[in-house]
Amino acid sequence: MESPSPVAVVTVPFPAQGHLNQFLHLSLLLAGRGIPVHFAAPEPHLREARARVHGWDATALLDVPAHASPDPDPSSPFPTHMQPLFEAFCDGGGARASLAALLEELSVSHRRVVVLHDRLAAFAAREAARLPNGEALGVHCLAASYNVGWMDPGHRLLRVHGMVFHPADACATKEFVALAKRMGQERRRAPGAGMVSASSSDGHKLFAVGPLNPLLNPVPDAAARAPAERHSCLEWLDGQPPSSVLYISFGTTSSLRAEQVRELAVALRDTNQRFVWALRDADRADMREPGGERRLAESAASLLGDAAAQGTGVVVTGWAPQLEILAHGATAAFMSHCGWNSTVEGLSHGKAILAWPMHSDQPWDAELVCKYLRAGILVRPWEERGDVTPVSAIREAIERAMRSDEGAAVRERARALGDAVCAARANGGSSSRDLDATLSRT
Repeated sequence: MESPSPVAVVTVPFPAQGHLNQFLHLSLLLAGRGIPVHFAAPEPHLREARARVHGWDATALLDVPAHASPDPDPSSPFPTHMQPLFEAFCDGGGARASLAALLEELSVSHRRVVVLHDRLAAFAAREAARLPNGEALGVHCLAASYNVGWMDPGHRLLRVHGMVFHPADACATKEFVALAKRMGQERRRAPGAGMVSASSSDGHKLFAVGPLNPLLNPVPDAAARAPAERHSCLEWLDGQPPSSVLYISFGTTSSLRAEQVRELAVALRDTNQRFVWALRDADRADMREPGGERRLAESAASLLGDAAAQGTGVVVTGWAPQLEILAHGATAAFMSHCGWNSTVEGLSHGKAILAWPMHSDQPWDAELVCKYLRAGILVRPWEERGDVTPVSAIREAIERAMRSDEGAAVRERARALGDAVCAARANGGSSSRDLDATLSRT
């Protein structure tokens, strides 16, 4: 009789792109160190993961009950159109049942089964606890400092730096806040071995393993890659001066109103700023359904057509290779919604952030970047989130970031943070040591 394998790791992300992406990178880091990893996600997200990377086990399919997939609503900063998916995944029972079946199968063939689950997929901890040889660690996909403001909005750290923590019910819908609270109650009922932080542990041990995203070389390796393999926006970046381009993207869960697209387009035109703009509608809850990225692009085409024709900028209406854009030497700064995934990808490549938060933890990330790290410039205060940000405010933020002494200092601090991230990820660095400690624990 064959002896059981030593350990299996099952990663269970929450089905929102910023969370899925971090779990994908964490899974690859663990698999790269010889640990068998099962990435457990709903079928459309699993298919996307398979399309993006190869060479690791992505066969664990979580069954999510049928759910509505409405169009993204540009009038709502929060992705209300994703709520049916979130509810079906966390409360529908199908994901829990299929995960339980997978864990039971692995439990028989392995001496130990370790479940790394998103804090918003807390049902996974309960299922791991049912195994005689199972253990669960929560993964915190937000800034670790978010918990400081959550627990004590008047904390000295916030007061000293003039930072404001906006309560969850001001940044998300009441339905999502209720779901997050239910998952919090589920976490507290399940025994947890510890917490893995991608940057508050309610377990026994905190492993700070982030940032998780790859750190790419800023010098494009044209000799090693055929032109057909590179996105056209990267070819355009190759021809731009160093640190001259503004990259613009507002993530995968929010859509800009048409009038806001026009204001931003006019600001880019008026400043004659070089740019790469990833302009698309938000993802649908059902990723198998086509999106509407052309709607936004068409609304800006009349204003940006001349800029594109003159070589000033590029509009990307589909998938944009964000990491490669941020790593490129021509990119100077990143106008972002400040989702934690995008914020970390930008700062880890030394790019300053032009902060334009939309919902959830993003207002806190903007506070952290602009006031504590001083590696960003705020485009729009959170208090004005219901308004269309005018051309004048956008133009001022671009000119401050790209053409002023203040902006030069901000960009220099961002570069220093990128260097610090590289040191933390290098052999012997703090993130590398904590990843080793996580492996030792598993």
